[in-house]
Amino acid sequence: MPKAADVKRGNLVEINGHYMLVQQIDVSSPTARGAKTLYRIRFNKLPGGGKYEESFTGDDMIKDALLERRKVSYLYKEDDLYTFMDTEDYSQYMLNADAIEAQLPYLMDGMDNIMALLVDGEILTIEMPATVVMEIVETVPGMKAASATGRTKPARFATGLELQVPEYLEAGEQVKINTETGKFLSRA
Repeated sequence: MPKAADVKRGNLVEINGHYMLVQQIDVSSPTARGAKTLYRIRFNKLPGGGKYEESFTGDDMIKDALLERRKVSYLYKEDDLYTFMDTEDYSQYMLNADAIEAQLPYLMDGMDNIMALLVDGEILTIEMPATVVMEIVETVPGMKAASATGRTKPARFATGLELQVPEYLEAGEQVKINTETGKFLSRA
């Protein structure tokens, strides 16, 4: 059981019988004498998602859960279930759409380099790569006016994702997208 001060982003812990994935840690050190450093930790509940936040002192003990990370590729969708295949032993895992709602806009057919998070052989959720390359399906034509400002326009992708891209990009171009922030990074 680690102390709250030892918990890092991406760790899986068990709180009140629920699995929680550490998303963000804010540390505040009070200036009063004898006051303890506080760790405000934001979690994602697994499976199914949902946010949870709690504060701990550095000496508080948190129950650690044994998390296994396996590299998988996305196979197909059937009704509300998404099927992933382990790239090493070819075993298949199925997840409900609710468990991976935040990752769905970036999930494309045949996608590799996805990490499955498993506890006791049961899949809880997936982690997408930090960046994905996607093709712009639809966007409005850019204006040809000379401009020194970096103007943007909306673009739509095959997965239904919509985000702002620079005005010079056209439909059919490949771009890199940050899956954590959901923002355009560069041309691919």
